Amino acid sequence: MGGQAKAKKKSKVKRKDLRSNGGLSPQERMKLKMQEKAKKKTAEKYTVEQLLEKTEECMDSLEFEMAGRFCQRALDVEPDNLFTLDLLGHIHSERGDITKATEISFRESLSPDEGYSKYMSLGQMNTGREAIQYYTKGIQILLRTLEKNPSTTVTTDVCVAYCSVAEIYFTDLCMEDGAGDQCREAIEKALSYHPDNPEALQLMASYLFSTEKNQEGREYLMRSVSAWLPALSDAPPSKQDMEDQQTENDIPPYESRITTAKLLIEAEEYEVAVDVLEGLLEEDDEVVQVIRFFINVYLSLQLYGKLCCDDGPMLEHVEQLLGDLGGETEVEEGEADPAVDEDFVPSSDEEEDAMEH
Repeated sequence: MGGQAKAKKKSKVKRKDLRSNGGLSPQERMKLKMQEKAKKKTAEKYTVEQLLEKTEECMDSLEFEMAGRFCQRALDVEPDNLFTLDLLGHIHSERGDITKATEISFRESLSPDEGYSKYMSLGQMNTGREAIQYYTKGIQILLRTLEKNPSTTVTTDVCVAYCSVAEIYFTDLCMEDGAGDQCREAIEKALSYHPDNPEALQLMASYLFSTEKNQEGREYLMRSVSAWLPALSDAPPSKQDMEDQQTENDIPPYESRITTAKLLIEAEEYEVAVDVLEGLLEEDDEVVQVIRFFINVYLSLQLYGKLCCDDGPMLEHVEQLLGDLGGETEVEEGEADPAVDEDFVPSSDEEEDAMEH
């Protein structure tokens, strides 16, 4: 009996020791001490401003993992810095870490009316009505910021935010009553803040094509392309050049320009489509969808050539580009070419979905 009592007493002491140390093992306590030591060393060696400057440098070069490390160090020094929290949440969102991005956003909820980026990130991570709510909250903060301190950057951010709202109505909520009107209203608001924004103009073109207002849609599409394509025509840019010029010249992201090429093909603006596709290939000549669109242009030009629409130089140019890519451009004599017949349609949503998956 006495031995059992002593064993119980020792067990109680051990449990008490664990509780007094927060339930941490010796290894965990050592790790915590090392982290605290690293935080102290960082605070002594670098200021928060220096760490955030390095964070933004890494983000500009798309090194989001390293950006996250510098940003986390800055947050270790000033745990309640809302700007740093906002930036870290954006980095987690860019890396696709929805859990961490959401955790950061909940920490920021102590100041719900400051920092719009967290709402933009949450909007991107959610769908439907929930996404609309986050974007709307972010827009409200942006508009207040714009009233206090008008700037081109904030104006562009408002435009982009309204475009995000429009895209939700154009996709997730497209079956709801009034979705079309809500979509157009959001695009018009985007254009009211940045009338020459290529993505807003292209979104309006997509909306008009979907409502069978093709001529008006073509006009918006060409306005969108003319806002940035001349910058690509001077000399073929490298990928680094494109990244450096992105903000200055309002050149849309790569994926957006793939959509541009698709819309141009649907609008039968083949020459402009080739210019856009050439720019995409200069950046990355291994994207299957881009190569496929090039083939669509080639087949379309073949079709219209058979219908006595002479565009020989353009056809030869596309043949040369396909040859450089290693593509097959000729059909053996006597063989049926199913793509070049009277029922040929240059592109279809069903085919595009199949290629994307």
